[in-house]
Amino acid sequence: MSGDGLNPAAVAEPVEDVQGDGRWMSQHARFVQECKDAEPDVLFVGDSMVQLMQQFGIWRELFSPLHALNFAIGGDTTCNVLWRLQNGELENIRPKVVVLWVGTNNYKHTAEQVAGGILAIAELLTLRLPKAKIVVLSLLPRGERPNQLRDKNAAVNGFLRSSLPRLGQKAQFLDVCREFVHSDGTIIPQDMFDFLHLTSMGYRKVAKPLSDLLLQILEETPEERRASLV
Repeated sequence: MSGDGLNPAAVAEPVEDVQGDGRWMSQHARFVQECKDAEPDVLFVGDSMVQLMQQFGIWRELFSPLHALNFAIGGDTTCNVLWRLQNGELENIRPKVVVLWVGTNNYKHTAEQVAGGILAIAELLTLRLPKAKIVVLSLLPRGERPNQLRDKNAAVNGFLRSSLPRLGQKAQFLDVCREFVHSDGTIIPQDMFDFLHLTSMGYRKVAKPLSDLLLQILEETPEERRASLV
């Protein structure tokens, strides 16, 4: 895994406001304000895959009852998420679990660099939130048929499986990919309407294993939590 000092996917940076309307920074400022008002048990962080989850009933059904906050912005890379977390989005909150789902937008970076960027975010979270557990979701396959970006995301997942254990029991990898690619190698629009973003049916395939894991973590006794974080 590339060292963070040399890895461009692990360099914190805000999104350049090329459109001139300041929307990205406005969303970041809203999240910082929410930190002052909310007491979440679960924090979701990432890109549009996380952001759009709020638009579906599955969020209200499974995640809102867990006192969840959604700090996600469409189009974000690992660099953008890292910058946001370093600049106020972790202030004043103490979630028990952080769900991290980002990396598919890192087009300029290699699979190893992307995994290193994700790992850098996970390391920051363990440092800033030492009592929280970090759940890193696998990058989903993308494109109707097999393609280079799908292969790259699969490679990122492979790197994460091997590198996340170095953070100990504070972080774990959850593979949510398995139900999307059919035997002929295709992805269907009933799961991903544009062969990238999820439909309601697609989100259900991700949400069930994630919800089960979150409930398991949140139901741990204080003694079990302390033991697992040693």
